[in-house]
Amino acid sequence: MILVDPPTWPGWGRVWSHLVSDSSLEELHAFAEGVGIPRKLFDEDHYDVPIERYDEVVAAGASEVSGSELIRRLIRSGLRITQAQRDGRSPDAG
Repeated sequence: MILVDPPTWPGWGRVWSHLVSDSSLEELHAFAEGVGIPRKLFDEDHYDVPIERYDEVVAAGASEVSGSELIRRLIRSGLRITQAQRDGRSPDAG
């Protein structure tokens, strides 16, 4: 299932949502491509979606969930990339 959280994340002069799949990156990439979200907005386990595209991704079938629910579902899926992994550290390194 494709999930999107509300546009509440500020950055680069706009407000953003996160678009994820709770089953596969293939599903996520296919959905993003289908609605014209550029691959450059992919950030390892999610797409950043600008506020002006939010209604469009919901209309295309993304399920609206809270930010905390989105993270829980992403973690459960096994697709979540932690900050340690982004930084190149072992997940169990302090």
